[in-house]
Amino acid sequence: MSRAKLLLLAAFLAPMLAPITAAAQDAAMKHSGGTGDHALVPRELISAWTLVRCDNVYPDGRRVELYGPHPEGMWLIDAQGDYMMQIVRAKRMPFAANDKSRGTPDEYRAASMDSNAHFGHVSADAKVMHTQILHASFPNWDGKSGDSGYTINGDELTYRVAKPSSGAAEGAHGEVVWRRVHS
Repeated sequence: MSRAKLLLLAAFLAPMLAPITAAAQDAAMKHSGGTGDHALVPRELISAWTLVRCDNVYPDGRRVELYGPHPEGMWLIDAQGDYMMQIVRAKRMPFAANDKSRGTPDEYRAASMDSNAHFGHVSADAKVMHTQILHASFPNWDGKSGDSGYTINGDELTYRVAKPSSGAAEGAHGEVVWRRVHS
């Protein structure tokens, strides 16, 4: 999907994900059973986000762009903390057979390495995001949970992944930056 189409889709969805009211906060508490088992999703996270960058960062400051230059992606978070996220390399290799079931080993590898998608639940407290992945394109993440520190500066949200899953050497961390979509 082109960046323009992605932004158009995000602009369409953004009003549905606008900052929530106190009533929606109450609904979110009921959604989690009202027990406080899950922290509520802060209003600042509820939005449609587009990807700015997804890198591995090494102790010497060197960055590796996991999805190449200008990756594309969207992250939608609703008032209950349900989310869906997809990240893709901007330039991807199509399958020569034009049939998903007839790819070559290299085509399947590229398709796997050039995209990342998952959905689940997110909440946060004290600038720590708690993620519970229900299902992911990388099956090893199904059912996994994790915590990441995050910051929001204007319309940019940045979080850090302590142990990246994509070939990072010891001491490296992941850094993902998203920009809020406005309608």
